[in-house]
Amino acid sequence: ADDLCGLVIHLNTKGIKHAIVGDCVEVCFAAGENWHQGVLTTLQRGWYGLENLSLIPGNMGAAPIQNIGAYGVELADLFVSLSAIEIATGKHCEFDKAACEFAYRDSLFKNSARDKYIIVDITLRLSTSPAVNTSYPALAAAAAEAGLDGDLTPQVVSQLVCQIRSQKLPDPAVTPNAGSFFKNPVVAGSTAAALLEQYPQMPSYPQPDQRKKIPAAWLIDQCGFKGVRRGSVGVHKNQALVLVNYLSDGGGTGEQLLKLSEELRDAVWDRFAIRLEIEPRVYGPSGKG
Repeated sequence: ADDLCGLVIHLNTKGIKHAIVGDCVEVCFAAGENWHQGVLTTLQRGWYGLENLSLIPGNMGAAPIQNIGAYGVELADLFVSLSAIEIATGKHCEFDKAACEFAYRDSLFKNSARDKYIIVDITLRLSTSPAVNTSYPALAAAAAEAGLDGDLTPQVVSQLVCQIRSQKLPDPAVTPNAGSFFKNPVVAGSTAAALLEQYPQMPSYPQPDQRKKIPAAWLIDQCGFKGVRRGSVGVHKNQALVLVNYLSDGGGTGEQLLKLSEELRDAVWDRFAIRLEIEPRVYGPSGKG
């Protein structure tokens, strides 16, 4: 949101190690390894499980912080452990899956351990058997449309995910953005039922605790914000969940982007009585994340 007063470290460590454990392989990625390149590397080596998470921007060390997920798979599904340095003491620490307190787009590192550790590496458990997961509706639909229902491999799933993401989401190298700007809200079953009576076309997804997840993009779209621009910032024309910075118009500021996000949150609250939560962490003197 503004200049940071302090030391900023760009962690650029590289390295991938692995160990076979039964019919699985545990792969340790240095924190500076690029996420998507890591996904492609595992597919090339015959290690499966990450294909649904293809083309997510960022590096391996960032993935556990918000428990990244896409197309029916979360990092927590594959996670074994991570190593980190405690900033205050320089102490080397190990965190297993339970210690990371993973939840939907959340972890220990966004809460009580926020800004207290530098993640050094992460270890994931992948399969050596090429099973695929196409449970996510958009992915299943893309496979059906391509006529690939009965002929899916992890490599093909990765290609389909890349295709879907490229069609829906702006390339951050071309149009700066932070990906999904809001979490998909998870509401009580009774709340979802009441909304479905009023909006029968509203998509919703059952959760293990009987609650329902509602796509934030749908809520924002219903409020008429898809493609809306406010000066040099705006809502992406193809995906209402993504806020973008239009460099062709001179580029906006963090303050302008946060102001737009508040406008969206207020509109969704006024119409649906659902309070959207910002997904990225916000830094800088005027940061509120």
